[in-house]
This record gives sequence, C-alpha cells and structure tokens, in this order.
Amino acid sequence: MLTSIPNARLDDRPVDQLQATVMRAELAAMIERLTGTDGAHATAIPRFVLARVSHMQQHPVHAVHEPAFCVVAQGTKRVLLSDEVYVYDSSQYLMVAQNLPVSGQVVDASPEAPYLGLRLSFDVKDITALALDLRLGETLPKRASQRGLFTGELSGTLLDPLLRLTRLLDAPEDVPALAPLIIREILYRLLRSPDGWRLAQMAVVDSHSQRIAQAIGVLSRRFQEPLRVEELADEVHMSVSSLHQHFKAVTAMSPLQFQKQLRLQESRRIMISEHADAATAGHRVGYESQSQFNREYSRFFGLPPARDVKRLRELQLGRTSP
Repeated sequence: MLTSIPNARLDDRPVDQLQATVMRAELAAMIERLTGTDGAHATAIPRFVLARVSHMQQHPVHAVHEPAFCVVAQGTKRVLLSDEVYVYDSSQYLMVAQNLPVSGQVVDASPEAPYLGLRLSFDVKDITALALDLRLGETLPKRASQRGLFTGELSGTLLDPLLRLTRLLDAPEDVPALAPLIIREILYRLLRSPDGWRLAQMAVVDSHSQRIAQAIGVLSRRFQEPLRVEELADEVHMSVSSLHQHFKAVTAMSPLQFQKQLRLQESRRIMISEHADAATAGHRVGYESQSQFNREYSRFFGLPPARDVKRLRELQLGRTSP
C-alpha cells in the first residue's frame, strides 16, 4: 500500500529551497565553464579563487588558511584542523575566521562530475570594520571562545550575492565598481548568520578572540624563533593559563603544536620550491636537531622529508593541468 508523503513532490517544496537548488546548479555550471582545467584559478576579482578537481585526492593538501568563505558547488571536501574533521558539500559552506594551519582533501570527484568550488578570502580589517559599523560588538552575548573554523547552511540569501559575484567574471568592466559592494553584502550575510558572532567577536576590543588572533599573528611572523609562552602571553595581555585555554578553544591545538605545524609546512614549501635538502629546510624553520625534524615531519606528513618531496614532485610532473 502506498502512503503519501507531505512535501514529497517537487512543486510542494518551499520556494526558497527550489531557488537554492537552481542557484547551486547555476553556480556549478559557471565554475566548470570558467575553470576548464584542474587546479586553483585566480580571477579578476581580488581574493576570489575558483577550483576544479577531477579525481578524489589520495593525500590531503596542507596549508595555512587565511580568513575565508569557502563553498563547494559540486562534490565533497574534507578539512582537518588538528584532529578534528569537517566535511561539507554543496549544501553547506566552510568559514575560516582565523589564520589556521589546516589540511584539505577532495573526497568526491570524478572526470564526469568534478569537484567544483570557490574561495573568497577576507581581510580581517574588513570583518572588523563591518562588524563595528553594525555595532555587533555591543550586542554580543558573553560566550566562551569557539573554534576559528565552522560550517553553516548555504542558504538562498548567501547564494544570491555569491552568484552575482561570480557572474561579474563575465563582465570584467563592472568588477571595480560592483565587486566590493557584493563582497560586503556576503560578509554582512555571514555576520548575520547563526554563527556570525564568531566573526563579530574579532571586532570586540580586548576580546579573547581578538587577542588570540594577535597571538596567531605573532606565531606566524616568528615561528622560526624558540617559543616562550610567557612572553607570548605578555605580548597579547593574557595570563599563561588563559592563553592556553582560549588558544586551544579557537585553534584546536596548543601554541607549541600550532608553531610546529607552521614550521613543518614551511619546511615542505622550502624543499619543494627552493630545492633545498631536509637539513637546510629544518634549520631554516627553527629546528636545531635534524633527527627531531625528521621524526616530526614523518609523523605529520606520513613520509620522511626526502620521500615526501619526491612523491609530491612526481605528482606535479604527472599532472596535465595546473
């Protein structure tokens, strides 16, 4: 016996859901047309990057992620922050609110249905300025520090300006005048979203979130130097215990673990882009012990430095597109 299911027919769905489905399809079609080949593609709009991947990635890509709004138009992506895993597809977005060392991996892609995505990076000053304009800092409830990375629903209200921004790539003469307005609208929607307070916290003077952002900045600039947590805490006007507590709440790791990931990622970059050996790269990022560097590199990337770099170079040579 068949039973009826409420809202099962396409015509019965909420209009917003129908519109969002159509918008996602249009966004995917535009990204596929505008990319054409695998890789990350810079656009005429500053800090707006399109991406296409035709195969599931066997290994994660490690990087220090700047504050950004990330969207998957087709496929699925997995992002790791320390030991935490975030998986999102075309129904969600990923927001990175702080400069964080993360690992990303496309887990759903094929030549017939490639992964298609985009990234809109924000200057922290833009986030702070708009949050202050909206006076969000005055209405924020007092909450404990939260992760500087989170996912949210990719609703029609966010898809609409995102589509308009992407369409501008077909009208480059309109980009200087219209792109800043649309980007501000996207940021406004994000700040007004249920998790928007995580972004707005950075605009609150002397908030824990703002101080942790300062600590991240110090570590990012001076990761080669020995870490003295007491000095770092003094520099951002926090006690050592408070720094540890809130730093881990935002980044999912301690300051020392954060520094270690920055060092290892930079050493990998040095070996690949500058053709340096492991001893040179380890020394340049602050390791005094070569054996310690090799151990920590192997633990983090899964292979010793020389073998890992060789694998990455072979992958680069085997690619047919940028």
